[in-house]
Amino acid sequence: MPALKRSRRARLVVITLVLLLVGGLVAGGVWTVGTVRDSFPQTTGSVKLEGLSGTVEVKRDANGIPQVYAGSTEDLFMAQGYVHAQDRFWEMDVRRHTTSGRLSEMFGEGQVRTDAFLRTLGWHDVAKEEYETKLSEETRNHLKAYSAGVNAYLEDHGGSGLSLEYAFLGFVNKGYEPEPWTPVDSVAWLKAMAWDLRGNLRQEVDRSLMSTRLDEEQIEDLYPAYPYDRHRPIVEGGGVGEDDTFSPDGAPATGDGDAQAPDGGATPDSSGDGTQDPAGSEGGQGSAGESTPDGADADGVRTQLGGIADSLDALPSLLGPNGSGIGSNSWVVSGEYTTTGRPLLANDPHLAPQLPSVWYQMGLHCTKVSEECPYDVSGFTFSGMPGVVIGHNQDISWGMTNLGADVTDLYLEKIEDGTYLYDGEQVPYETRTEVIKVAGGEDREITVRSTRHGPIISDRDTELSRVGESAPITGAAPDRGDGYAVSLSWTALEPSATMDALFALNRAADFEDFRAAARDFAVPSQNLIYADTQGNIGYQAPGRIPTRGKGDGRYPAPGWDPDYEWTGFVPQEALPYEYNPERGYVVTANQAVIDRERYPYLLTDDWSYGARSQRINDLIQSKIKEGGKISMDDMQTMQSDNSSEIAKLLVPYLLKIDVSDPYVREAQQLLEGWDYTQSADSAPAAYFNGVWRNLLRLAFGDKLPKELRVEGECLRVRPADDSGPLEDLDGTPRTVPECGERDPDTAQPDGGDRWFEVVRRLLEDPENDWWTARADGLESPAAKGRDDVLARALKDARWELTTKLGKNIDTWSWGRLHRLMLENQTLGTEGPGLVQRLLNRGPWELPGGKDAVNATGWNAAGGYDVVWVPSMRMVVNLEDFDKSRWINLTGASGHAYHPNYTDQTDLWAEGELLPWAYSEEAVAEATEDTMALTP
Repeated sequence: MPALKRSRRARLVVITLVLLLVGGLVAGGVWTVGTVRDSFPQTTGSVKLEGLSGTVEVKRDANGIPQVYAGSTEDLFMAQGYVHAQDRFWEMDVRRHTTSGRLSEMFGEGQVRTDAFLRTLGWHDVAKEEYETKLSEETRNHLKAYSAGVNAYLEDHGGSGLSLEYAFLGFVNKGYEPEPWTPVDSVAWLKAMAWDLRGNLRQEVDRSLMSTRLDEEQIEDLYPAYPYDRHRPIVEGGGVGEDDTFSPDGAPATGDGDAQAPDGGATPDSSGDGTQDPAGSEGGQGSAGESTPDGADADGVRTQLGGIADSLDALPSLLGPNGSGIGSNSWVVSGEYTTTGRPLLANDPHLAPQLPSVWYQMGLHCTKVSEECPYDVSGFTFSGMPGVVIGHNQDISWGMTNLGADVTDLYLEKIEDGTYLYDGEQVPYETRTEVIKVAGGEDREITVRSTRHGPIISDRDTELSRVGESAPITGAAPDRGDGYAVSLSWTALEPSATMDALFALNRAADFEDFRAAARDFAVPSQNLIYADTQGNIGYQAPGRIPTRGKGDGRYPAPGWDPDYEWTGFVPQEALPYEYNPERGYVVTANQAVIDRERYPYLLTDDWSYGARSQRINDLIQSKIKEGGKISMDDMQTMQSDNSSEIAKLLVPYLLKIDVSDPYVREAQQLLEGWDYTQSADSAPAAYFNGVWRNLLRLAFGDKLPKELRVEGECLRVRPADDSGPLEDLDGTPRTVPECGERDPDTAQPDGGDRWFEVVRRLLEDPENDWWTARADGLESPAAKGRDDVLARALKDARWELTTKLGKNIDTWSWGRLHRLMLENQTLGTEGPGLVQRLLNRGPWELPGGKDAVNATGWNAAGGYDVVWVPSMRMVVNLEDFDKSRWINLTGASGHAYHPNYTDQTDLWAEGELLPWAYSEEAVAEATEDTMALTP
């Protein structure tokens, strides 16, 4: 265990350093070794827990990963709650204050806006109703036992004894004490998961914002159709029969029946008075359809929808940037094609990097598996929630990736005198009052308004209050007056039994059990893959996915028109699945689930475009052709594949550009002979990604509205209102400065595989209007035509990387640009600089890239820093679970300076995995510390 030894040697050094730093943090503050070590958990000896019926053993390995052994389910989940609180209570406390819209109670005035938005959504209220009315008695008992374990820990620990962060918090929120944990706190975390994995709300807003600059055809250029001919969907056959049931071997039924038509209706008309056309001229205009009935101007659209975008950015993204980036990889290979003769299953969810990791590794074992105590499960858990989210039990293994179903719609609402217009009548809206308590400040009272479609989210911000002034609409519409309000329909705002589904997955013994569990997995909608010890593999698409009358969910819908209502939900029997497909493997990586031509229901049109999934398909095919077999090492190697699919497409064009400047030519030569691998030490990868970033900016980014561009990056554009002359007296077009407003992590163009497809289509059309770039001083005149824009991107990237990495290209490396910082939640991002330095770790120079299989994501509009990652990796061996492997982004501990704080990160960065002990014998051999919890 060399890495562990290095960690322990470093421990004395860092603790000494933290004592020196913290000693001067606050005048008069007394900090000791005990302040830092107070929260380190007890891992040996025994602890009495009132409420246990028998002794529970907690065995931890060298990485602090616990395996819990109990004689009853109540004891098992009570112990899980206790252990989660030992290692991660700060994280748990922040999460529950987020999901309940109570961050202001911890952190004060700065969180009031976020709390108001979250209270408007009402996550905690829905979770409470879910707990009381939807969940089984068995699940409620598990949640109660888990809460009792958390609270048993809280009874004996407080302040810095819970976590070092509480010592810091005490200086700004003196007297804060965590309240007891409740089952609803656990259930509410599912709403946070659902929010961050909600589907295409961001794309719905972005398309509407684009309509202020671009016409409908231009917007469609930027959202091309999914390339089914090149990138395989998850399910390659089957169809829904006349009985509305999906069959993997069946053919699609003829006729529409009662199903929703795949095209889902027309794209809403929209209006726009653009300030710049795609050709880059400041005087151009764009229109996305006919003008809205009352002739509202495009600046209104920009302000209103920009307000929504700002609020989406302001909300805590607990799992990662929503949109094309957030995703995952998973695949399962039949034993027919593995060296073990049994299936191998891999999974790596792509989420936001944070410290500690969102995941917590754990095993939950009934000492004697029976009907009364049916759990023998190991895998990745969420602190704050009982059970295992992804992993395996004694019979099956499962993994998840985001399906990305469209489960949210924005509705424009005509509000007047306490009513909203619907189907020609004024209907009273509903209201409720919420009180936001503020640490160090006065309470705030807000009124939440709701229509039949959901909460009115435009009430929560001065910009959001104008969100409906001129959003794109279809058909006749009431007078806008001061603008429409905007409400949100979202499946997660209705109670469901998803928590039941998680426990059912933990107990499942076969594919039938697995599918039965998936039926209750309402939100977030996930791709579920499956393997069992009998050699079977499979896939199921679960989720509560709406069907629509008119409209396809791509733009805000007119709330007054009943034709745009949700008409129901895709029947569970009609959702696609596979069981032992003939090809011998299943790959899910956020690509299309099934070809639209074969399926009668619209799941979404905003899939990831399949670059990662097809690369995984190709890697598997290359291994099994001519009788080859796939090993555990092969699965692990695939997870670390760094190949750039866009480089394979674009580099041949870049090498054909005749570059006369020797300084730029020197950099261009880096691409000659490059194998398209984005290793951390690769100079060609650094330069190519620089070219890609600059190409996207030149061809697309500079033509997008300010709400999509990076905050603070400014251009000169034609005034949006056209109230003045179009040019000065000397003929120069009149322009004004316009600065971007979007957070760098979510700005466009982000460079993901949607943009791969956009550029792929345009490369074959060298005179397309998108191939233009504005002048940038005397050294960079305006460019027109594909080759001119490519040449400009080569030049601009050379100068950008010279600034960042130096003149000598021999010293360039991708990792120097592409760095990961791990930031502690809240205090590590918004606390004083010294506190951030104490709690945060990094940087790590990483390989991989956006929509590589090793998806260390970066946003090409915002820069090169890593903004999402494979948050964990696992490879499960169904022939022998003890030969399985796993790794977490950080470590088991959430306590700064604990040896297990980031002890897995170096291995993770190198693509390494840890042994995953499962059997009692293997766990015993790996155990370093044993603690007994006694009645």
